[in-house]
Amino acid sequence: MDYSLVTAAAQASGPCPPGDEAAWGRRVQGLAVDLHMIAGQVAQDTARLESAAKFVAFLEKVEIEESSRRGLLTLRTADGAEEIRTEQQETDRGRQMIERARSLVGRWVLVYRYNESVGRQKTVRMVAHLMDVGEGVIAVNIAKGVLLDAAGGNAEKAKAAWESAGLRDAGTVTADELDKARAALA
Repeated sequence: MDYSLVTAAAQASGPCPPGDEAAWGRRVQGLAVDLHMIAGQVAQDTARLESAAKFVAFLEKVEIEESSRRGLLTLRTADGAEEIRTEQQETDRGRQMIERARSLVGRWVLVYRYNESVGRQKTVRMVAHLMDVGEGVIAVNIAKGVLLDAAGGNAEKAKAAWESAGLRDAGTVTADELDKARAALA
């Protein structure tokens, strides 16, 4: 038997008050069981992270999907837009991931993505973890794709907005510069 959880629970409980050994023992036992359950969840989470696909993307926006109540993250990569989901917003993990994602909008993130089966023949892309990797600068080719999407696919309208915002054709643009070009679409 691994007594490390019992030792950790005893340390968390603090010293045993004289004459209160039974109550202290029950507290240690309850904490040890809680720690065992937490350890199982951590093992599942780390296994999910180890098997997840990893890629860098610009986190564009976070919405709540009406049908499932999951967070819906819009990511921009060199290959285009990708949407991935969180767990349901009513769960602790879903709520925490939605809050984390919202705090990272406009930044480059390292995405840990896995596929979850929903039904017999359908899978959805899910986010296991997001790690902040940088400020809101966007490669020009990605920024142009974002603007094209914002223009509803109208390339001429997107090009005109890009030019009216005075954006360069190579390198990077900031999130603020891209927002200026988006505003020019209106």
